[in-house]
Amino acid sequence: QSYCHRLQHDMYFLTSTSRLNEQVVDKIVLQLNRVYPQILTNEEAEKFRNPKASLHTRLSDLLKHLQKKGDRHCQEFYRALQINAEELFNDLPSRKILKTPDPTEIDTGKEQYMLNDRGPVFFLACFSMAAGLALFWYCCNSETQVIGRARRILGFSPIIIGRHVRNICMLYLEDMSRN
Repeated sequence: QSYCHRLQHDMYFLTSTSRLNEQVVDKIVLQLNRVYPQILTNEEAEKFRNPKASLHTRLSDLLKHLQKKGDRHCQEFYRALQINAEELFNDLPSRKILKTPDPTEIDTGKEQYMLNDRGPVFFLACFSMAAGLALFWYCCNSETQVIGRARRILGFSPIIIGRHVRNICMLYLEDMSRN
């Protein structure tokens, strides 16, 4: 994207109230007047630093003037803006577009939030319902012996459950099977 298009895109942002103060605009005009090659002539610099005109008018006239002059002049304006008002330079709308590699690309953070917007209560409700249905199906099946299957599962899980916990569970299951 050319610097003239960027400046046209950023014009409203820059000219809106209290973005740039008078001192920063004067510094930018002086820098554009003093750089090599000279972007603004002495007469133009005096015109854009005239304290009788409002800051908004001077700034919008400066931006329009730079756009008419060409891409190099707009590039030097951005360089002066970066030097004299770095925070504002980083907040420019055109800079935010440049930081995004592809405007059509899906923002994964935003997409992830949109997919998970139901929250933890919804997840717990779904999980509880699935676990309850599984337990109901398991316990109501007439062919299964709960104690025998639980014993097999606990017997093969020394890695998952610690040895002491497994022994206590096995003793409990043996006591349950005797009763």
